[in-house]
Amino acid sequence: MNRKLIRTTLAEVKERELQTPPQRRAPEPRERDRDRDRDRDRDRDRDRDRDREQSSSQSRESAHAAQPKKKIPPEQTNAESFYYKKQMDSRTPMVIVLQDNEKINGTIEWYDKNSIKLHREDGPNLLILKHNIKYLYKDESDSNDDDE
Repeated sequence: MNRKLIRTTLAEVKERELQTPPQRRAPEPRERDRDRDRDRDRDRDRDRDRDREQSSSQSRESAHAAQPKKKIPPEQTNAESFYYKKQMDSRTPMVIVLQDNEKINGTIEWYDKNSIKLHREDGPNLLILKHNIKYLYKDESDSNDDDE
């Protein structure tokens, strides 16, 4: 293969000089200072932003590390126990409605996790399993009798 060495002519070089924009002149001392200050400010801002990002990510990580995982709420809030204790201490007459809609009147004598002992005036005391109770409420019929 025959390859020729390509050399540019003086006319081509002059033509390129006319087409290309003139190169930037050397900056004056004031311009140099202004450029240097601008570059320094840009570098400082970039460094500050990077530091902020690092510190915020570290603070987020430390906040996550400082805060323990969300605790699981307790299985029992003791609201039920508080209610039973209050009714027992005041000997409040109660009506217990069972799953089959049978109503039983009496006062709560004691309770445990699965049952309630109901003291009745008109019959024997009963041990009622909680899973058989539909709901219970205060017996208002006795208080209405007292008002009359």
